[in-house]
Amino acid sequence: MSDSPRAEPDVDPLGPTVPPVRPAVMLAAVAAGGVVGALARAGALAVFPYRPTTFPWSTFTVNVLGCLLIGVLMVLLTRVWTDRPLLRPFLGVGVLGGFTSFSTYVLDVQQAVRAGAPETALAYLGATVLTALGAVWLGDAATGWLLDRTRAGGAAR
Repeated sequence: MSDSPRAEPDVDPLGPTVPPVRPAVMLAAVAAGGVVGALARAGALAVFPYRPTTFPWSTFTVNVLGCLLIGVLMVLLTRVWTDRPLLRPFLGVGVLGGFTSFSTYVLDVQQAVRAGAPETALAYLGATVLTALGAVWLGDAATGWLLDRTRAGGAAR
């Protein structure tokens, strides 16, 4: 075991193969990314507002897109950018963590129920979970497939 403190698994993607990053530097990367992601989400919600009784398409789209990008990012971090220890904290935890808003998702469900739209709440509840999981899988699978195809094509030349 290393003498340096280990970060949580979400921000320590590659374990002992990458030199440890000082916690303050990692925290700064997460914070900077979080600002970018949260501003992007706030912008999307400002441009596409919704009422509590309607399906919250803007939050739904932001969360699904963020999950798709997480799937893409994790493949790139583990297969391409293996020597960049601050990318996962900045992009994954910071930008995409700030961009996606599962707390808003839960609040939207609660507000829809309170506003008398339980059907909308239930549809949103289920659709978000299923679509977000599918988006992570799609991002991961498509990125892995593209990398394999690109590398196989490059090796054949």
